[in-house]
Amino acid sequence: MKYVLFVACLAIAVMITPLIKKFAIKIGATDQPDHRKVHTKVMPRLGGLAIFISFMIGFLIASPNNELNWVVILGASLITLIGALDDKYQLSAKVKFTGQLIAALITVFGGVQIDFISIPFGDKIDIGFLSIPITILWIVGVTNAINLIDGLDGLAAGVSSIALLTISGMAISLGNTYVALLGLILLGSTIGFLFYNFHPAKIFMGDTGALFLGYMISVLSIMGLFKNVTLFSLAIPILILGVPILDTVFAIVRRIVHKTPISDPDKLHLHHCLLRLGYSHRQTVLVIYSMCALFSVAAIIFTRATMWGSTITLIALLICVELTVEVTGLIGQNYRPLLRLFESQRTKK
Repeated sequence: MKYVLFVACLAIAVMITPLIKKFAIKIGATDQPDHRKVHTKVMPRLGGLAIFISFMIGFLIASPNNELNWVVILGASLITLIGALDDKYQLSAKVKFTGQLIAALITVFGGVQIDFISIPFGDKIDIGFLSIPITILWIVGVTNAINLIDGLDGLAAGVSSIALLTISGMAISLGNTYVALLGLILLGSTIGFLFYNFHPAKIFMGDTGALFLGYMISVLSIMGLFKNVTLFSLAIPILILGVPILDTVFAIVRRIVHKTPISDPDKLHLHHCLLRLGYSHRQTVLVIYSMCALFSVAAIIFTRATMWGSTITLIALLICVELTVEVTGLIGQNYRPLLRLFESQRTKK
């Protein structure tokens, strides 16, 4: 059933995205080019509505029997509404953050919480009163991470698709049919939209899509990965979402180092840095897709490897991340400690 719905939602998204494009143009929900954006012409936004509508149709057809249905749908609807209003009226950062916080609070008090953290060998650590702030931080953080990486044609949709594929696959292997069903429905909806969003894009998902996808990925990871006592539950979802999370973290670090407001936009995100290195638009997106796939593979290895295997995987991944940060100048052009160490060793030889 879930695989049929995956195909159905993909087809629905393919069919309704052109209609959403016309609607966005008609109401003036368009993205104007400026100095920090890559595109050079006016583009329709609101594409995320196609993903949301397709997902909702699939959800209604499936009608899964779960007490958390109303929580997921209410939170998703609110976050999508905030995104749609921003695509049309350009809401302030404070208003958007407030909307995200309300959606997170609805979700948390509706019963979706990170109650415990699993560590290897089946141990479980209950986090008690920290459950609420940690869950809110996770939902808001992941939502914004997907939103921040939405800077190139097909980037956020592709990154989200890789994350959803990994989460759904793990949910299937763990026997969590509810998360697997929702994940595959959302995956089909996102891939259907991606047909129109990959470079050269015909429509942007806008905050409507980025916030909806970020919210849903954060919630599905809580219900499907954090809730399982057999996994190192803290590391797995972080690894799956490694690229958008790291891009967000380094953006915050960069702005602290340069003493600029954290909410100020810039052109120093990972995709901007790769473009400056000479990669084309399409190549940059595919490079980031590859990085996301690498993180997802690392997450899968992490669940099946021994303690030593997991440790080696994590160390190798951290070295790759550090080299990527230095080569791309993600924090700054002068931040190159590891590369300088390699250069000094080579000079000595």
